[in-house]
Amino acid sequence: MKNQILTTWVPRVLAIVYILFIALLSFDVFSVDASIIDKMGGFLAENIPTLLLIIALVLAWKKSTVGGAMFIVLSVIFTCFFSTYQRWDAFILISFPLLLIGGLFLLNKNEHN
Repeated sequence: MKNQILTTWVPRVLAIVYILFIALLSFDVFSVDASIIDKMGGFLAENIPTLLLIIALVLAWKKSTVGGAMFIVLSVIFTCFFSTYQRWDAFILISFPLLLIGGLFLLNKNEHN
């Protein structure tokens, strides 16, 4: 029972919290001195990672192995794209949670498909 909670609900809740954290970071675009159209364009561009994470979560919710693998791939992509390999604190905040979430989804043996 405890293992089922760990592999079923913990990665889902962690993914939701992480997605909200990444979405919150995209609001910094409104502090830039630019037109509202430029700000909205920047906001949409900065939310592309959020949309990818939402897609991964939906896939993981339905098929944990596919979603888990996608979270791990996104961890590698985030590490390279955001250069989190240069600072350990950035890696722990940005890339490692995706690796952890992906691993927990891969451990989920309670799929119904």
